[in-house]
Order: sequence, then C-alpha cells, then structure tokens
Amino acid sequence: MTRLTSNAPAGTPNWLDLGIPDMERAKEFYRGLFGWEFVDYGPEAGHYHGCLLRGEPVAGMMQNPDPGGEYWWGLYFATDDIDGTVKRVTDAGGSVVNPPMDVMDKGRMAILTDTVGAQFGLWQGREHIGSAIVNEPGSFVWNELSTADRRLASEFYAAVFDHTPEEMPGDMGYTVLNRADGQGIAGIMDGPENSASGWATYFEVEDPDAAARAVREGGGEVVAEPEDTPYGRIAFVRDPFGAEFRLMRPAPA
Repeated sequence: MTRLTSNAPAGTPNWLDLGIPDMERAKEFYRGLFGWEFVDYGPEAGHYHGCLLRGEPVAGMMQNPDPGGEYWWGLYFATDDIDGTVKRVTDAGGSVVNPPMDVMDKGRMAILTDTVGAQFGLWQGREHIGSAIVNEPGSFVWNELSTADRRLASEFYAAVFDHTPEEMPGDMGYTVLNRADGQGIAGIMDGPENSASGWATYFEVEDPDAAARAVREGGGEVVAEPEDTPYGRIAFVRDPFGAEFRLMRPAPA
C-alpha cells in the first residue's frame, strides 16, 4: 500500500484517465467494480471527473462523445520539468500530440507518443499531485507496455526518464523499467508482430474471480479468465466501452 502526499519521483506512473461516451454508465460500472466515488470538477474543467477511493483521487474520467472512437486508460508519468521532458521525448524520437499546457492551478500536462507508437502523458503536479493511493485494492498496481519492438521502447524510456531496463530471466520476453533508486515502476512485454503498441494498467483487487464476475454483471467483458502466475492472479477485462485493463491480486512480495 502506498499513499502519496507529494509529487511522485520523475519517471514514475502517477495518473490515469479515461475518455468515455457515457459518463453515468461508466460511473455505475467502476463504482460496482472498485467501490469508487466521483467528483465533478465543474464546467471550467470540462466536467472532468475525479475517481475517488476513500475520498482520495486515484484516476480521472471525461466525456468523449465520439461514437466511433476507441477508448483506453491513458497513463501519465510524473515530471518536475514538463518542458524539459518533452524535449527529451522529441530528442529520443518520440512525438508531441498535445504540447504542455496548464490545467488551471492543478498542474501541467502533455500528451506524447513514444518511438513504437504508444501514447502516454506527462503530469507535473501542483495542487493535484496525481494518484494519491496506489498499490492497494481499487488503485493501480502496475503498468505495462506491449510492443513488437521491446528493445526500441526500452531505449526510449531510458533516454527520457533515465530508467534502467532490466531483462527478466529466461525466455519471458519481458523488460522491467527501474527508477534510479532501483524501484521497478513499469514493464515492457513482447507483443505480436504488426500489432499496435500500447500501455495497459493493472488494478489491484482482493479477489480477481469476484471482480471478473462484477465486470460481466456491469456489462463489461472478460477477455482472459483469472489465472495464477508467479506474480499474482491476473485477469484481462474490458469495460462496457471496450477499454481494456487488468485485474490483479499481487503475489506476496
């Protein structure tokens, strides 16, 4: 369990948000799954909603009325210097989708793509530091990039955030990105050839089997049934709008 009261170290995943076409249905689904409550930040924020766990923000949601769109949980990395980090992104071969902008007095954000085409964000917190609770049920516990070019992706994130890539032993086809203090903060896994690269989030739950049932009951889809792995019991699911994420009960440390 981790509770944050200040900005996470640079290069650490620190926020998630989701654009969906039906806010009320989304709130019903995620309330039933994770027990979240919601706060509307008002018209000046475009009615962006905070997803709260015991009163603390863990993620965000916004209205995206595009009926033909694809929906996904967007991942943000912490930075203390968003303009400097954006320059490192472009120097490393990434591209800018939305340049740095102020979000009222909450902080500054930018949206980018890496060298394998995966989209991610940067968040430089001010009043809003990002996810205040992580690594406990109802919050994110891990984030993972799937790509057909793991080496290229590893080199990119090492260049931008000074991550140290660590190859997992055996033939897993998996790289852990370690922060300067040695803490593993995200993973990169081999994806199918010719498939789109993208980040996926693992949300911690106490009982993945019960959570998978709640996904179905809420109108979502279970893509892969809960399964035991050396790292915990994991299920792949989608919400009612097709946004994919993972459910995970981590193995004991």
